Amino acid sequence: MQKVLFRHCDPAGIVFYPRYFEMINDCVEAFFADHLAWPFEAVHGEGAVPTAEISATFRRVSRHGDRLVLSLNHGAPGRTSLGLAFAATCGEELRFTARSTIVNVDAAGKPTPWPAHVRERLTRDSGDFA
Repeated sequence: MQKVLFRHCDPAGIVFYPRYFEMINDCVEAFFADHLAWPFEAVHGEGAVPTAEISATFRRVSRHGDRLVLSLNHGAPGRTSLGLAFAATCGEELRFTARSTIVNVDAAGKPTPWPAHVRERLTRDSGDFA
């Protein structure tokens, strides 16, 4: 759950859209730590998982104080990439959806295969993470 804070909002009192991308990244970071048991501290000690592509559709505005629930769904991993889908709701109302592709890269920035334990979890447990 992500409470919409003052820092997320523009002068009109609604979430400034780039802040949603920060929330998405927070969701990905939690997914890596909580689901994949490969926290960003470890990931970034060896390489990184940059976003290669991202798109979003904004359905309704979110305002200061709203509580958003972000969910993450993933498909089967590619050799070095992974497709992610996100949905953010407030109560029963859909606020935005997004899709992204992340790529596992080594310290030099070259795409590299997923570690075996990560690939196994991604393959076994493709689906929702909230």
